[in-house]
Formats: sequence, structure tokens, C-alpha cells
Amino acid sequence: MSNEQVLTVPGRYAEVQGICKFVGAGAAAAGFDADTVFHIELSCDEAATNIIEHAYGAEAVGPITASYAVQGNAFTITLRDQGHSFDPSKVPPPPNVATEVTDVTPEELGNQLQVGGLGLHMIHKLMDEVYFSFDEKQGNTLVMVKRLREDDGK
Repeated sequence: MSNEQVLTVPGRYAEVQGICKFVGAGAAAAGFDADTVFHIELSCDEAATNIIEHAYGAEAVGPITASYAVQGNAFTITLRDQGHSFDPSKVPPPPNVATEVTDVTPEELGNQLQVGGLGLHMIHKLMDEVYFSFDEKQGNTLVMVKRLREDDGK
């Protein structure tokens, strides 16, 4: 399995699950175990939702093109959109719950965790490599790579 598979859908929340299932099926076929497929689907869900919410600012503004390819042990997912770009380096780091949020009420903790950017950090934790690129003509591109390990699929 090495040829790229592509799916283009309208940028609507109802389409996010279809993107996840499309990529998840490819990940399962590539040999990833169920937990890793779930992590890949979760990353795709967060990324596609961010495209709708932040790049497009609303539903049905533009399409999302999802693709995946397998080369060697690398499963590469690419999401493309034509929305507004952003600078991932400007996303604040998540609070260190163990040291930064002591002596706060649950409501205060919830407010701190809702600031934004947690999904991006989660994607970085779940995937092996994450790249963003922005081009005025090509639009926004997010590339996420997960590597197949010898113990996957068991």
C-alpha cells in the first residue's frame, strides 16, 4: 500500500466523522492497532474541526481535502483548506496542571484549559511528526505522520 488516497468534503461538522473514518480505515489497513487508529482519528477530528472553526470561521465556507499515503513505515495524513492561515508558534503552551494550577477552583481550572490550543498540543503528542505550511495559492496544509512500529497490529 503506497498510493495516495484522497477525499474532499465540504467544511461542515457533519463531514468530520467521514474524514476520520476514511483516514482510520487507511491506518487500520496499514497495520496499526486499534489504539493507534483511535489516536490517528482523534488527531484528524481535532484538525478538521480546527479548520472549520478557525481557518474558515464557520461551516460550509470551503472544502477540506484529506489524504493519506503509506511509504515504508510512515503513514502520512495531509489536510488541506483554503481558509485563513495561522502561526502555530503563537499558540500558547498548555498549563502544567501539576505546577501551574494548584490552589484553583475547578471553575478556574476549566477557564484556564479553555483558552485554546490544547487540541494542537494533543495532535503533537499523538502523532510522530506534525508540519504546517501556508501558501497564498495552495492554501493551508497540515501534514501528520505516524510511524508503524513492530509491536503495532498485535
